[in-house]
Amino acid sequence: MLSVVIVLLDQLSKQWVLQSLVFGEVIAVMPSFNLVLAYNSGAAFSFLAGAGGWQRGFFSGVAVVAAVVIVYLLRKHRGERLFSLALAMILGGAIGNLMDRILLGHVVDFLDFYVQGYHWPAFNVADMAITGGAGLLIWDSFKKPAKP
Repeated sequence: MLSVVIVLLDQLSKQWVLQSLVFGEVIAVMPSFNLVLAYNSGAAFSFLAGAGGWQRGFFSGVAVVAAVVIVYLLRKHRGERLFSLALAMILGGAIGNLMDRILLGHVVDFLDFYVQGYHWPAFNVADMAITGGAGLLIWDSFKKPAKP
């Protein structure tokens, strides 16, 4: 259910931004934070964004394989709450960005944080879920294994 909620929040927020802004438009929300409509045809931090188009299929394929593996892991590790929470967050984020790649040919990014003119790459709700889920996986890896 968490993955579904993340996908819905991600897609609804992206639709709002697509209807409210034009490409490249920047709206200052508060110091160090803007809304901006940006397109990312690559992966994180626009990795391979200018690779000529083949990356769309590649990253879509990676997302599909990751989703299948995550669903398998979720079923296998049902009792591990933190691990499952992390995987559900990553799954929701991966599906949200996959939907963009399939439907639009690029991922819609719109959250722009900056400090003194240095901008972090724009991102979206799906990216936050993936990053948060990865952080929880790291945290989970430091837990002591349960004694048999």
